Amino acid sequence: MAAAASPGLRYSGRVALVTGGTRGIGRAVVRLFVQNGAQVVTCAKEEEAGDLEQEMKTLGPGDCLYVPCDVTKECDIKRLVEVTVKRFGRLDCLVNNAGWHPPEQTIKDTSADDFRALLDLNLLSCFLMAKYAMPHLREIQGSIVNVSSLVGVIGQSHAVPYVSTKGAVTAMTKAMAVDESKYGVRVNCISPGNIWTPMWQELASNAPDPEAMIQGGKDAQLIGRMGTPEECAQAVLYLVAEATFCTGIDLILSGGAELNYANKNQQRVHSSIYD
Repeated sequence: MAAAASPGLRYSGRVALVTGGTRGIGRAVVRLFVQNGAQVVTCAKEEEAGDLEQEMKTLGPGDCLYVPCDVTKECDIKRLVEVTVKRFGRLDCLVNNAGWHPPEQTIKDTSADDFRALLDLNLLSCFLMAKYAMPHLREIQGSIVNVSSLVGVIGQSHAVPYVSTKGAVTAMTKAMAVDESKYGVRVNCISPGNIWTPMWQELASNAPDPEAMIQGGKDAQLIGRMGTPEECAQAVLYLVAEATFCTGIDLILSGGAELNYANKNQQRVHSSIYD
């Protein structure tokens, strides 16, 4: 059973389940929750989590347990929730963070199987995690935070499958917030824009001009830089710990990327993609 709350810590004595917690935004969420006294269970597909658990033990006062889990497999998801509740006796919040942004995809080069695989990872996993976590969250009026994306609202070139999955995550968040309100469970999401993560770095490294792509990523924000995983983690902790009158909201973390007019005339850009 979780310990009693300690003064000055934002999530002391609570139990959090965070998917995809070994790197990027997920790891930052795990780190911040542990620093604020939470017992955190996190997962990824890898059998070992490297130095994750050891790092979190040095941060305290909370703790971290790593459980291998492929979130595209329902049996793995069910087992993950069972392990969490058996170990800590409760579940206060679920953070659905696991997901992937593929390299550029055109419609003609995207197969139905490719699309289905991304739906399984980015969307269906969030639904199934919520499905199996919900009975425990209802018991203590807990909350869910889904990690969506700014492009689910504004779109993105050469990313129809990814944008579709993230737009659906945002819509699912709102629908689930309606259904779960009668049980006192809050369901919100964050929609990051350009956040400098290992995934972003991998995408840039595969570009013809990585430096130009990175600079373009920075220039897309009004404030002239990319966001950090730590800033996303602060937003997640705010939604579960302090934003007790918020449910069904989509908290956009974009640095102003969606604001102001810009030259977006695609008709002036010659392309043979669909020739």
